[in-house]
Amino acid sequence: MSRPALSVSALVLTMTVSLGAQAQVTVKDAWVRATVPQQKATGAFMQLQSTQDAKLLSAQSPVAGVVEVHEMGMDGGVMKMRAVPSLALPAGKVVELKPGGYHVMLMDLKGQVKDGDTVPVTLVVEGKDGKRQSVELKVPARNAAAPAMKHGAGQVHKH
Repeated sequence: MSRPALSVSALVLTMTVSLGAQAQVTVKDAWVRATVPQQKATGAFMQLQSTQDAKLLSAQSPVAGVVEVHEMGMDGGVMKMRAVPSLALPAGKVVELKPGGYHVMLMDLKGQVKDGDTVPVTLVVEGKDGKRQSVELKVPARNAAAPAMKHGAGQVHKH
């Protein structure tokens, strides 16, 4: 791997965003599941950690017409998926968005998400002070069977 590629990789491996004066949210191991042609939905997965109580309110991506924060769980012996109004990010705890659990659902895809693509995803996080921040991520797409990445992805842009 060339030296410039290494520095760019290091830049997008992990990100931290400041919420208000103190809270920081770190995103690690972010990835989007690659799709097959004509597939209209996929998921984005990552680990979120905040230094103070916060919550994930919503997400957006230009590759999808609709983006929602979802949870999957058993309901009367049936696996169900539903949108949630927000996801708590308790101070100091890692909240994992993973297949079969909480995740960001990208629906009404505008095209195929191929293995190796970079998918822009914006998370909207609210700190305990009520201030909202947009977290801009550049998330790698990979096949579900691909080995897990060692690090997360993203870049920080405060709004």
